[in-house]
Amino acid sequence: MAFLKEFKEFALKGNVMDMAVGVIIGGAFGKIVTSLVNDILMPPIGVLLGNTDFSNLSVVIKKGVEATETTPAIAEVTWKYGAFIQQCVDFAILAFCVFLMVKVMNRLLKKKEAAPAPAPAPEPPKPTLDQELLTEIRDLLKEKK
Repeated sequence: MAFLKEFKEFALKGNVMDMAVGVIIGGAFGKIVTSLVNDILMPPIGVLLGNTDFSNLSVVIKKGVEATETTPAIAEVTWKYGAFIQQCVDFAILAFCVFLMVKVMNRLLKKKEAAPAPAPAPEPPKPTLDQELLTEIRDLLKEKK
């Protein structure tokens, strides 16, 4: 039972919940970026490069064999470099977005650090000469008693 209690305390901490929200939002953002690359960016780039669909770019390493009555089918082995290019573009966009987020966060932290520190409490005023003399007289009278 102590294990379950410890796990519950861990899982319900604020940091873990924040991380879970970040992972979920990050996954959704990744899907948005993938759609941006596949559906918005790559088609015009493909048109500029001669009506090329990057997702279909591949090199056949080994031809496939169709099934016959005596032999099973053998799948074609391909090197899909077009999909790799799309993933590289996805990565570049995500990396740029993370860079911008970190840059904004660093700027906000610098502004927070640059904020002037609260002024220290003023020192109490020094006693005047009259007050010092009266204090000495009081101390001398205390010694006589």
